[in-house]
Amino acid sequence: MTLYYSLVFVLLMAEMALFMGLIIPMPFTVKRKMFNFISESPIVAKLQYGMKITFIFILILFVDSVNRVYRVQVEMSALMKDSTGAGRAAAVGSERMEVQARKFYSQRNMYLTGFTLFLSLILNRTYMMILDVLRLEEKVKMYEGDSAADPSKKDTQKLDEGYRADAIGQLKKDLQKKDKELEGMKKQADGLRREYDELSVKYNNLNPGDGNKKGN
Repeated sequence: MTLYYSLVFVLLMAEMALFMGLIIPMPFTVKRKMFNFISESPIVAKLQYGMKITFIFILILFVDSVNRVYRVQVEMSALMKDSTGAGRAAAVGSERMEVQARKFYSQRNMYLTGFTLFLSLILNRTYMMILDVLRLEEKVKMYEGDSAADPSKKDTQKLDEGYRADAIGQLKKDLQKKDKELEGMKKQADGLRREYDELSVKYNNLNPGDGNKKGN
């Protein structure tokens, strides 16, 4: 695996770790402080800008790998049509093995870059959904706050009781909807991880010991 694809692999592992960090249950105050830091920190903002540029290069690698897969597939089809005669069939068989190896490497690079780009979209969507959930939880806590300690607000509390009950019910429905969407994102990420593990096992079985010597 070449250097830039190795870096893409490291980035994919980092994305998986970050996704697990986002979905780990944490106390509300800790999670709110962490996301406030992420949203307001200038260092994180610069890092996000750099990651956007990085993902542009990964997109270029993904398009290039798709193009290589297509060209290898065309070459494979041409070899299949050319395999006539005993001697020619033996030569084509050797060429076919070489083309199949290049096809595997091209497909590996396509899956690697594709999964990295796809997981970046999942991370971005999950981050936005968690921010929405935190805002809704803050509103729920605000509506459910104890105003009985201030006697001057008791009359206002009675007048607004019906409105607050409706608002709290709607907010709880929104929270349940967000939780279901987060659960769906978790299942998508698990499926992505399983597919990548299967591809890694297939690669290790086909090329034990020399997977780092051959690039794309």
